[in-house]
Amino acid sequence: MNTMQFYIDGRWVDPNEARPFPVIDPSTEEPIAQIALGSAKDVDLAVAAARRAFETFSQTSREDRLALLKRVAASYQKRYADLAKTISQEMGAPFWLSNAAQAATGLGHVNTAIQVLESYEFEELRGTTLIRREPIGVCGFITPWNWPVNQIMCKVAPALAAGCTMVLKPTELAPLNALIVAEILHDAGVPAGVFNLVNGDGPTVGQAISSHPGIDMVSFTGSTRAGILVAKAAADTVKRVTQELGGKSANIILDDADLNAAVGGGMMGCAMNSGQSCNAPTRMLVPAKLQDQVVAIAKAVAETITVGPPFAEGTRIGPVVSDTQWQKIQRLIKSGIDEGATLVTGGPGKPKGLERGYYVRPTVFANVRNDMTIAREEIFGPVLSILPYQSEDEAVKIANDTLYGLAGYVSSGNLERARKVAKRLRAGSINVNGAGPDFGAPFGGYKQSGNGREWGVFGFEEFLEIKAITGWEAPPAK
Repeated sequence: MNTMQFYIDGRWVDPNEARPFPVIDPSTEEPIAQIALGSAKDVDLAVAAARRAFETFSQTSREDRLALLKRVAASYQKRYADLAKTISQEMGAPFWLSNAAQAATGLGHVNTAIQVLESYEFEELRGTTLIRREPIGVCGFITPWNWPVNQIMCKVAPALAAGCTMVLKPTELAPLNALIVAEILHDAGVPAGVFNLVNGDGPTVGQAISSHPGIDMVSFTGSTRAGILVAKAAADTVKRVTQELGGKSANIILDDADLNAAVGGGMMGCAMNSGQSCNAPTRMLVPAKLQDQVVAIAKAVAETITVGPPFAEGTRIGPVVSDTQWQKIQRLIKSGIDEGATLVTGGPGKPKGLERGYYVRPTVFANVRNDMTIAREEIFGPVLSILPYQSEDEAVKIANDTLYGLAGYVSSGNLERARKVAKRLRAGSINVNGAGPDFGAPFGGYKQSGNGREWGVFGFEEFLEIKAITGWEAPPAK
């Protein structure tokens, strides 16, 4: 793999100007590769290739695109082990997680796109008017480092299914899995220009993609701060913008829930992927009368979480992705202490014996108020805040009192009660009683967690424009 090249118009090409950038292994703090950071000129070349390819790819049949996606799935399966290993090396996820979930989600999105495309109705007649859904055009994708191939494939797969062409800027912090994706797509026979990859940073390549007049739609996943910049850059060309941004998801545990299951699952969910999930259940809302029991369970579970190198036996969570992230998490842990939350376990600094690498101690705070910094800001680390409430209504009010609205969680021994609370939460995805993910369900948020949806038929339709052809049928004779 030549990491210093970009994939444009079906081939690997040198950047317009080589600007080397190291890819750091967060478990060792040592570089494992170098990539080139691209420029606006590289984006221009990629967009031109995508526009040429759109003329023909947009006209391909459903059957042709289904055959292509099935080849992509087969090619992906061949490189599955490479993807899992690479993700662990470049962003620090423990290998068991990279293998079971990180790499698996990417393949899941390809298979979901196949299922959607097999039965989707692109045309319907309403009276004498034909309603037709057509590919939106050239798409720009800007993707993050925390679930890197998941976020690439939940955009690329439905875009291919819809007949769109695309330019991808993966994260510069964990870009190597994206280069493997380019190889997968090439080997599967994706036509030249349909998929293009330009590495780079947000202020340069991300800005160029967002503002480019030759791009018809931008799909961005990342922080709310960066999402605002993307939307502003895109505004002048009036392109469609879909965004999956930050979160501060509430996990409401009702007084009739199985505390061991709900609290233990909530703690593990918060810490999974070292807390680097935008939909992590980071605010655990519990009945005030049960807070002491909840705290004891959360403390016990947190202290069983083994932090270590991604490939070490028994590692449950690895390091966070970078020194910048580590420093941010430390600042927020300190703010929790300074603002009067009760530190139950964990806290500042690195776990014992892990002085090298960006490791964070699994941390639990109790007696958290919803106006504290740790309850307002997205920490993106294995840090749980436990907030007591007096009534179900107060729990819902606290849950909804946030700038974000990506996800929510409810646990109850009474399913109907859990359903009623779930309906009251202002968030795009609600998990009831520890349910698993559903690739066919829409994923996205309310408020400052973004707009638009990914996954399944809802994500697929983000890549379609709607056309009305009136007079398609002659009006009935009078």
